[in-house]
Amino acid sequence: MRIPGNLTAPALMLVALGGTAQSLPIVEKTLSNGMRLVMVERHDQPTLSLGWMARVGSANEGPGITGLAHLFEHMMFKGTRTIGTTDARRDAELNALQDKVQAGIRTEMSVLREKQRRGEIADMMDPKARTPRLQQLLGEFDALVKEQRTLVVKDEMDKIYTQAGGTGLNASTSQDRTFYITGLPSNKLELWMWLESDRLANPVFREFYSERDVILEERRQTLESRPGGLVGEAFNAMTWAASPYHWEVIGWPSDIAQVTREAANAFFATYYAPNNITAILVGDLDPAKTVALAERYFGRIPANPKGVPEITTLEPAQPAEQRMLAEVETTPSIQMEFKTVPAVHRDAPALQALAGILGGAPMFMGRPGAGGMRPPTGRLNKALVLEQKVATSASAFARGQKLGGTFTLRATPVPGTPPSDLEARLVAEVDRVVKEGVTAEELARFQKASKVGFYGRLESNAGIRETLSSFLATGTLQDFQDAPRRIEAITREDVQRVARQYLVRNARNVLITTRKGGPPEGMPRRRPGQPGQEVK
Repeated sequence: MRIPGNLTAPALMLVALGGTAQSLPIVEKTLSNGMRLVMVERHDQPTLSLGWMARVGSANEGPGITGLAHLFEHMMFKGTRTIGTTDARRDAELNALQDKVQAGIRTEMSVLREKQRRGEIADMMDPKARTPRLQQLLGEFDALVKEQRTLVVKDEMDKIYTQAGGTGLNASTSQDRTFYITGLPSNKLELWMWLESDRLANPVFREFYSERDVILEERRQTLESRPGGLVGEAFNAMTWAASPYHWEVIGWPSDIAQVTREAANAFFATYYAPNNITAILVGDLDPAKTVALAERYFGRIPANPKGVPEITTLEPAQPAEQRMLAEVETTPSIQMEFKTVPAVHRDAPALQALAGILGGAPMFMGRPGAGGMRPPTGRLNKALVLEQKVATSASAFARGQKLGGTFTLRATPVPGTPPSDLEARLVAEVDRVVKEGVTAEELARFQKASKVGFYGRLESNAGIRETLSSFLATGTLQDFQDAPRRIEAITREDVQRVARQYLVRNARNVLITTRKGGPPEGMPRRRPGQPGQEVK
């Protein structure tokens, strides 16, 4: 392995792969403006898996701007001063005119909001409630949007990458990060440096207001029209009381409809500054030359001297069990959710092991089924599906995020069985772990499957890129390096302890879903002394 000699104080990490002589060389470098580069040199193929991650997600939002992090996932593909338009000057003028008209629209919407508050109208979003002035402004805005669309070069960024042999241009937003990725031939690295730095240095949020409508439609299709979607959103909001995980990544509809370009500009200046960005580059590259190129292109972008405001809100201890009963046009089910710990917490691996042993599919960095353990080997599936024959499926999984985590139990009853009848049976299996622990064989099977899944993800450039992004969104490279050791260090006592500590009744959030129009579902029917009645 060659270590570049002209890098100043690089952080170099070697991760042994499955105890073999292979190693994964990771070179970390910080540019002059605070942007981080994480590079993995692999010359198997003349290709690169590239991405840059802004350490911002929905958790960095607040009331009034929920969904803004996801909105940026859309806006960052709209282009720059040179990409995405045939007339940059007129395009900028149209953006300014749209902002002016939207300011008037917001004034009229405030009037309607007050009327709705006083009960004078039922729904401020109803077209019939619009004032004449609002109707006029909406017409003016539509005319500006139509003119701007004649100047837009649609998907020009994707076309540039495709012509250069690129694949997989995409982005994703979570509670904790936003990640922009693509794949390119290794001789196109400078193209990536130029284009990605250009959309950070000279972004143009064209079609901003009309894109809000696109996201509202996305919300309708992916959440509101999906059976159980709105119930799941409400259940999540019930589970998280104070944490910014309280709202979904896509945001509340009223915030999406009203967010302004001014708010977006302030958000961008804070969170899309280079000192809050990490680039991950994996494949056929030379680290020294890569750093020089990055300094040339990304280094020209000034840092945000104020940095990123820290999220200081902590989720309080839950004082009592919370329950939600819902009727939905979907298969009846029961779900129990317990708030646990962040991904980097010392108890996170043991919670993953508990989920793997109960659910039968090992969890790694919040991803189910990372290893090869099949559901029938899980205790829940064995007890409820194979032996008691009261459920068609039963699972458990643990999810660790930056600010906290969750442990979930789920089950779907066989036809004719109320989902509430499964609650005591799920709790009984947790109770069994609390009282008796787990076997050495169960823990060893989980550890083996988890490590196989972890190392399996490192076999491809894209897999390395995605795995690194998962760790860097919640922790550090050291956490990535320590992951196999932390899995290996889990003991049977650790698994029993976390079951006793975190899966307690006061921390339990229960969602019972029955089919709409079916027999009514009440509170769980329990008799004194029924097994699994309570987890101590």
